[in-house]
Amino acid sequence: MAVKRIGILTGGGDVPGLNSVIKSVVYRSGELGGEVIGIRRGWEGLTHVNLQDPASRAKYVLPLNRENTRTIDRTGGTYLHTSRTSPSKMKQLPPVLAGQDFPKKESAKGTTYDVTRAVQKNIEALGLDYLIAIGGDDTLSYAAELGRQGMPVIAVPKTMDNDVRNTEYCIGFSTAVTRAIDAIERQRTTVGSHERIGIFRVFGRDAGYTALYTAYVTSLRCCIPEYRVNLPKLIELVLTDKRNNPSNYALVILSEGAQWEGYTVKEYGEADAYGHRKKMSVAEDLSNEIKAVVSEETIVSDLTYELRSGSPDFVDRMVASTFAGMAIDAIAAGQKGLMTAISNGCFSMAPIPDPAMGPRRVEVDTMYNTDRYRPRYDHKLGLPIFLTRA
Repeated sequence: MAVKRIGILTGGGDVPGLNSVIKSVVYRSGELGGEVIGIRRGWEGLTHVNLQDPASRAKYVLPLNRENTRTIDRTGGTYLHTSRTSPSKMKQLPPVLAGQDFPKKESAKGTTYDVTRAVQKNIEALGLDYLIAIGGDDTLSYAAELGRQGMPVIAVPKTMDNDVRNTEYCIGFSTAVTRAIDAIERQRTTVGSHERIGIFRVFGRDAGYTALYTAYVTSLRCCIPEYRVNLPKLIELVLTDKRNNPSNYALVILSEGAQWEGYTVKEYGEADAYGHRKKMSVAEDLSNEIKAVVSEETIVSDLTYELRSGSPDFVDRMVASTFAGMAIDAIAAGQKGLMTAISNGCFSMAPIPDPAMGPRRVEVDTMYNTDRYRPRYDHKLGLPIFLTRA
């Protein structure tokens, strides 16, 4: 099958490596005689666009070629921009769809509209033969739905949380961990100079991979969403680390969704299109708990957005470019409903995950030491490079 007209979009949070996917898709498809149309601002580009209005079309539709993608892989973020838009759960109809009749659902949280019909109409009007959707669980959940509605879709997983099912690796994860390590190592000088306890918060709403892998290579304690630690025990372990350190300081890493017994992370603000509210800082709460128990000074650092900024590292560039080539190969072979993936350490194609399964989570029994609140380092022989199987 010849590669034809391909749409591509990025949804959800940005991560380093997205531009490498976009550029490689353009270059690889061009070699096979294909054409690539960039959809700007994720799924919003297919729900809000008015293709009859030149200004709206220019805002949301961007033909891609070698010239305008030549250097984009040198930077982070996404050349196509992004948004958190769920076409099947829209709280308000965009102006272009106002007054039209769409399936709606009533709940205690209000009314939502399913505008998939409009998305399909825009895809048809743009003449797209395939769609490549790059995103995390939320973005890919709608990609799966669109695939069930008959649109040929290929998915590419990205998220710093590394929690997309059916793959051992998601674009952005390596750079996030590398950035977290760098930031923590830099801040050792300040935390140590003042003989304090450093508490670091990183991404990980539902899965603790970013905190766990950062702790793995820095030999630190960590708390992850998959296991509720005992607070007095955690504090005693951290204080023991501080006493045993010749420089009299200690460090601990928390996932944003980490919790301890009797504690639930607080949320604030309005929920996004996928029902997620922002989380209050568990790191600040742990700091307050420590201060209430012992007379120790703390330094709290929120590393979340620091981890997704800037250019990708080698691993993310390599995986992103490879995933792009795999996506085009799948399209050329007439495949659909699949996601580029890494399985057992090897590049592979997998089904787009069923959103009902939820995010992939850390296997506590094999990866987390529940006595020491740190990663497990034993029994790694035979595991794939990322130490976990999809």
